[in-house]
Amino acid sequence: MALCGAVAPLMPLPATAQTVNWPTKAVRIVVPFPPGGAIDAMIRAMAPNLTESLGQAVIIENKPGAGGVLGTESVLRANDGHTLLMTAMGHTLYPELNAGLKFDPLDDFKPIASIGVVPNVVVVPADSPFNNLGDLIRYAKRHPGKLTYGSAGNGTSLHLTAALFMHQAGIDVQHVPYKGSAPAVTDLIAGRIDMMFDSSTSASSFIAAKRLKALAVAATEASPLLPGVPTIAQSGVPEYKIRWWYGLLAPASLNDAAIDRVNDAVQKAWADPELIQRFASIRVEPLKMTRKEFSSMVKADRGFWKQRIPELGIQPS
Repeated sequence: MALCGAVAPLMPLPATAQTVNWPTKAVRIVVPFPPGGAIDAMIRAMAPNLTESLGQAVIIENKPGAGGVLGTESVLRANDGHTLLMTAMGHTLYPELNAGLKFDPLDDFKPIASIGVVPNVVVVPADSPFNNLGDLIRYAKRHPGKLTYGSAGNGTSLHLTAALFMHQAGIDVQHVPYKGSAPAVTDLIAGRIDMMFDSSTSASSFIAAKRLKALAVAATEASPLLPGVPTIAQSGVPEYKIRWWYGLLAPASLNDAAIDRVNDAVQKAWADPELIQRFASIRVEPLKMTRKEFSSMVKADRGFWKQRIPELGIQPS
């Protein structure tokens, strides 16, 4: 992921953003990825609840580019006290993946609220000889470098979660990066690659249609979206405990009173059964945490990936 553009110097927020009457105008939530993905779908599903609680329109705006960096930068440049960021755990990895990054993922942002989890799942072609992850690991250890795995591209969540698994399992599987997950899945179904980590949102329909087999979930616990599929930790790699979260962040200059208002609106939204149904329909697991718990998780993930990415040999672009 190449870094494009630069972030303007951060300026103090306007006085209106610091009042107890926040928000005083529409709240804009930037999604730094294209429309149509799980991250976009989940915040759009919650937007009506946030609008009702905050008393102002909540507008979702997609600003893709540079693997999420461009949209993230735009939130810092907005400087209007009413622009927030909907992002993913990849936010904590930016410094290791982008040479010359102009912002710090922790110092320049405050966590507001966790929103959802979309676990990746290890999938193989329907006619693959591997019926569980243990089979695959044993084969890969006997035949280093023979198997291949696809991803949505270097440095994407599908690449990183897979590379971490290979490292912790002690196996050598060749990486085949694609320009997005869709062409990788197409080649996987056709048997041109042996395996991949795909999002449960994307893979579920192919698993249900028996075009792919699910071997394990790349998550801290089994997913209700994939009943009967064990986690990687349960399948022979006990140290593998990854949760690819999605959540709301704010520029660090936004005051805590405003951040607490948004957090309260998110917590209230979870009481709406229609929202839970909307999340289920897009195959997203709600992630309900306190603001303190979410902040601790963001900080812990930053420390984890800061150490792991160099170990995995992934270079910044």
